Parts: sequence; C-alpha cells; structure tokens
Amino acid sequence: MMNWLHTVEFLGLSLWLGSDVFLSFVLAPGAFRVLASRDQAGAMVGYGLWWMHMIGVVCGMAILLARLLRTRTFASLATPAALCVVLMILLTVVSQHAVSPKMAALRVQMGSIQRTAADSPLLAEFGRLHRISASLEGGVILAGLAALYLMVKDSVLETKRQDVWRYPPPLVFCKCCI
Repeated sequence: MMNWLHTVEFLGLSLWLGSDVFLSFVLAPGAFRVLASRDQAGAMVGYGLWWMHMIGVVCGMAILLARLLRTRTFASLATPAALCVVLMILLTVVSQHAVSPKMAALRVQMGSIQRTAADSPLLAEFGRLHRISASLEGGVILAGLAALYLMVKDSVLETKRQDVWRYPPPLVFCKCCI
C-alpha cells in the first residue's frame, strides 16, 4: 500500500510538471507559429491553460492526500517537498482565478488583440497581466522541480533507513576477539 501511495505522489507531480512544461514550451509557442491569427492562438492557449490548471490542482491535492495517507501524520504536510506542492497549488489558483479572468475580460473589451492599437492602455494592461501569468507558471515549474528533487531525496533516505532494519549489519569483531 505504501509503495502505491508513493507512486501516486510521483505520478501526480510528474503529470503536473510535464503538462506545465509542455504547455509553456511546446503548445503556446507552436500555436502562435501555426495558427492564422494571434487571437486564435491566444484562445487555444487559454483553453489549454484552463485544463492544465484544473489538472494541476487535482494532482496537487492527490499528492498531498497520498502523502498524508502514506505517512499517517499531518507533519508530513510541513516538509519542504509538500510545501513546494502547496506553493504550486497556490500559484495555480492565483493564476486561474485572479489573473486569467482579468485577461479574458480585456480580450472581450479589445475585441481583437491583433487589431488593437499598440499604444492602447487595454493592450498595455493585457501585456502586464500576461507577464504576471508567465511568472506564476514559471514559479509553478520551479517549485515543481524543487518538489521533485526533494521527493527523490526523501525517498532515497527512506529506503536507506528501511534497509538498515531489513538487512542487519554484519558482525564485526574487535582485534581481541579474533
């Protein structure tokens, strides 16, 4: 059971981190290169971002729940790895519920980002929010990488502790006993 819960933790983090990296470095740049207009590309990326945020929050909750069930102590939620996951959830929720709706409202007001004048205050505000959104996603990726490193480190240490009890050290005799 414990191995299964550990697998859920790693799988959840890997799915979330992988989806964020894919959206940021493959889907978004590709959409703006391939689609006919920036408005279409923005709509596609916005759609993918919504799904990635929902999947991320579900994965984050699954990670924390699996950790809690595996360790059977709330103290495990205060470890550095778990706190990185909590930070990932918070950054994702802020992006989804504070930044994305404002960007969507600005898109509606402008009608078309592509046809909006470069000196428009609406476009300037959209650009500012876009930088905040990108920073939040960057924070999620960095916190995810830190969480992955810490989870692997904890897993190796836990395995070593278990091996000490599983495989007792060989008998060592001092010189006087030989």
